[in-house]
Amino acid sequence: MLVELIISVLIAYLLGSISFSYVVAWNIKKIDIRQYGSGNAGATNILRVLGKGPAAAVLSLDVLKGVAAVWIAKWLEMTDFLPVYTTVGEIEGLASALAGAAAILGHNWPVYYGFRGGKGVATTIGVVASLVFFPAVYVGIVAILSIVLTRYVSLGSLIFAIATPVLIGLTKSYYGHPEPYFYLTVIFGILTVWKHRTNVQRLLKGTEHKIGKKIS
Repeated sequence: MLVELIISVLIAYLLGSISFSYVVAWNIKKIDIRQYGSGNAGATNILRVLGKGPAAAVLSLDVLKGVAAVWIAKWLEMTDFLPVYTTVGEIEGLASALAGAAAILGHNWPVYYGFRGGKGVATTIGVVASLVFFPAVYVGIVAILSIVLTRYVSLGSLIFAIATPVLIGLTKSYYGHPEPYFYLTVIFGILTVWKHRTNVQRLLKGTEHKIGKKIS
């Protein structure tokens, strides 16, 4: 249903464009978080600049906006939201996958903040967990353990980005996940690696910033 698809994608992008790291930092310190620390508009930079409480709030809100984007799309798919619509040939999972993609793109390139956002990891987690819960949980546990053991948040993010589409590809016949979910995780796995390209370079050099370390 074309109209519902367009509406769900637009809502998801506008929702994803809300930069909670910017909102929290501005309300607490009246600062643009993109001008401090690593310059990234995300929970990890909030942790470095403002501390654990604000970082936990930003992380939760960024995850939740990914969840909300997917479930709004699912709701529009399941209900006759508009009395008149155009049928374009239904592909299972397409609307929710595209809405999830729009939310992640909104986080990375937010219309409200000059298209300068974060790296989208927390929002991607919210989207992926809403679409493919068990694979996301399994990979998430490994990613969290890697962060605890190494104190490299970027390493956990990269593990989640790379391992999720691999696991979905291996188990999609068992769980019955629609094809759009797999392609979404592949595309945004690649995007996450690209957004973390400087982190990858620092990891290889052994100069990556560890969690809890202040950046001047």
